[in-house]
This record gives sequence, structure tokens and C-alpha cells, in this order.
Amino acid sequence: MMKLSWVWIVIAIAFLQLVTGFLDFNETELSLIEAFDFGVSKLNYNPLMVGLTLITSAGAKGAVCLDGTLPGYHWHRGYGSGANSWLIQLEGGGWCNNVRTCVYRKKTRRGSSTYMEKQIPFTGILSDKAEQNPDFFNWNRVKLRYCDGASFTGDTENKAAKLQFRGQRIWLAAMEDLMSKGMRNAKQALLSGCSAGGLASILHCDEFRNMFPRTSKVKCLSDAGLFLDAVDVSGGRTLRSLYNGVVGLQGVQHNLPRICTIRRDPTSCFFPQNLISNIRTSLFILNAAYDSWQIQSSIAPPSADPHGYWHECRLNHAKCSASQMRFLQGFRIEMLNAIKGFSQSRENGLFINSCFAHCQTERQDTWFAANSPEIRNKLLEIGILTEQE
Repeated sequence: MMKLSWVWIVIAIAFLQLVTGFLDFNETELSLIEAFDFGVSKLNYNPLMVGLTLITSAGAKGAVCLDGTLPGYHWHRGYGSGANSWLIQLEGGGWCNNVRTCVYRKKTRRGSSTYMEKQIPFTGILSDKAEQNPDFFNWNRVKLRYCDGASFTGDTENKAAKLQFRGQRIWLAAMEDLMSKGMRNAKQALLSGCSAGGLASILHCDEFRNMFPRTSKVKCLSDAGLFLDAVDVSGGRTLRSLYNGVVGLQGVQHNLPRICTIRRDPTSCFFPQNLISNIRTSLFILNAAYDSWQIQSSIAPPSADPHGYWHECRLNHAKCSASQMRFLQGFRIEMLNAIKGFSQSRENGLFINSCFAHCQTERQDTWFAANSPEIRNKLLEIGILTEQE
């Protein structure tokens, strides 16, 4: 009997770990760069480690993480020619769309600064090495940590569950704090973000531009933030259902662009395809046409594939059947159609490659390396620089 009890305990622990892992992937959106420890790849054995700064003034503004703790960022000061240039990188990490998933999230680094790493490596677009990041290495580079679960746009609370949905306030408190530390004197500033942070960089792009004098050069970059309102393999809309919960739960609708909400429902205005054509600030969109996160969690999630027909394909495109590849190619076409009008503006820029990837700016091998993705003989980093000039 004792041995049998131990067997059940082991099974229970294994199941708990499995559930925890599943929630972490689906609710906090572990991207490929995070699978490599925040983008530390074989190309960068000795990355710059940057400490966490909590925003002490945020508490008085009600700008707190899901659990009520102070938000924070990592800042490496610029110098030389980059002393008055600022790069703000909004961290990604999925969304929480109901009380259960948000309560889970507030006990992780995605919902509480208590669990955030005290130091993180700066690689890719955040690297301090000129040979790995030739155009931004000496800028002021800031990574704003993500602990609200609604792409820095919510503003409400759930007292019963002790949840604070204050993403919009966190965004404003962080910008105000950085302005007081010299960002108000920026000659040029770039708002960027990866994944859910890439969506946030689109949502806050014009707001960011308006924080600076007209004499400052201000632009935005969205990396893997072009989430599509696409049909999944079951004929449903998994991501729309998720977004509908996020918008309703976290009070996001009040902070969405009014030019969109006067014509569409709030959930539709959380999808970047309905926003990008109305953004006045120059915007650069970087995305994989076969975005791996969207394939795994929006197009072919387990919930839409109960019999596991897509299981191998969603994890490894080399194992996709011909019909599955045609479905994924349809997704690629849908993405290209979504940015067709946007691409016609000379103020905007694009880098849409056919990689199975998610987030490419913070990984050194996709950001700036000998074998990095190229379009028309331009590396990603060079393509963005061209649009910045």
C-alpha cells in the first residue's frame, strides 16, 4: 500500500508539472527566444547582464502588476553618439483572459515583480556589442517588463480575486519615469516590442510619438506582433475568443484607438490588422509569415485539434502533410493581404520572411549574424536601419 501511495504521488507531481507547463506556454506565451534563456544563443556566450529597476513612483499612481507589486524595467545607459537616442523594448508574454488564468499568472514573473529575474541578458537589438548590434549598441536601451496580461492596455480591477489590471497605467508610469531620467531630451527614439509586446508597440505607437517634441525623430517597431483574426483548423477563431476575454476582463476597450472603436467592436480593435492603417507614426513591422506561435496556439491549438491530427505538424513543419502545408500557406497569404495597404505608405517599413519563427529582434542569430534571414540581400537589422534613417 505504501508503494502504491508513492506511485500516485509521483503521478500527481508529474501531472502538476505537465499542467503548469501547459499553462505557462499557453497563458504566458513562451516564445522561441525565451526557450534560449532570453535569446542567449551560441552566437553570444557572454552577453551583457542588466539589473532590474523597480518604478518606485508607480505605486502612488496605481500602476501595479497583477498582484499589486511595483512594475520594473532594465536600462543600460547610452553613451557617445547614442547618448541621446532611446530604444524601448516592451516585453512579450501572452495574455490572461479570465480570472483563473490571471490568478495563475500573478504567481509568475508575468504577473508579479516578486518573481522577475533580478538581471537579464541583453542580446540582439539590445546588445552592447558593436559587432552584433552595430546601430543600437550605444543607445539607451530599456526593456520594460510585462506583468499585466493585456499588452499594457488594461485599467480595472477584480477585488474578489485580488487582481489589478493596470497595464495602461504601467505604460504611462514607466514612460514618465524614463522621461525624468533623460528620455525627454531624446533626439531619436524607437518603441519596439516582441510578441504581446509587439502588439503593445502598435497600440501605443502614436501615444509614444506624442510624448516627444516634433523635432525628435520617433518611430515604432513591432516584432511578431501581427496577430491575425484567423480561422483555426476546426473552423473556429481561437485567438478572437482569447482576445474577447482579455478585452472584457481587463477594461481594455477604454484604451483602444477611438478611430477604430467608433467603427468596430473592441475585440476587433485589439487585432493589429485593424489598426495599422490608421497609425500616423512611422511603423516597421517584422513578422514571420509562418509565425510559430500563431500556428501552435491560434491556428492549430490542441483545443481545435482534439484528435491530434495536427500535433506533429504544429511542432515541426517538416512533418506537415501537403494539405496541412496548403492550410498554412493560406495563413501566409492572409498575413500578406493584411499588410497590403500598410505597405504602400512610404513612411512605413516591412520585413516579412517565410521562417517558422516567433520574435527575431532579441535573438542574435536572427538579428545580426552571417546566416541571419535576408530579403533582397538585406539583413533584418539593416532593413530596420534603412527605415530609421
